[in-house]
Order: sequence, then C-alpha cells, then structure tokens
Amino acid sequence: LTEVYSSSPALGRYFRSAQVISFSNESSTIIYQLVFSVPPSTEGFIENSMNPDFIRNILRQNIYDED
Repeated sequence: LTEVYSSSPALGRYFRSAQVISFSNESSTIIYQLVFSVPPSTEGFIENSMNPDFIRNILRQNIYDED
C-alpha cells in the first residue's frame, strides 16, 4: 500500500503512511489505516481527492495494471 499511494500522481505528495489495524486469517480480511497530510481548505480537495471511492479506485487501478 505504501508503494501504491506514495507513487500515485494524484495522491503521492499527500500520502504519509499505511498501517495494518486488524488482520484475519480466517476470512482473509485486512483492515488498514491510510494517513494523508492534506492542504488546508482547498476548495473541493477533500470532497474529490479524499473521497473513499477515489482512494479505493487508485488501489484497484494499480491491481489491474499489474495483471
């Protein structure tokens, strides 16, 4: 995750860290926390670039690109 987000053209400069919060072998589920340092009150930045779907799609696109 660190490599994916730190190399992202859209979010790389804001990305600070990724940390595993919880891991389950039974269900192959990982809960993680991403930390970003965002500019103060940039119009639309939080709503667009920090949108959970946008962040998830960056990871999804990276996975597709590796195939």
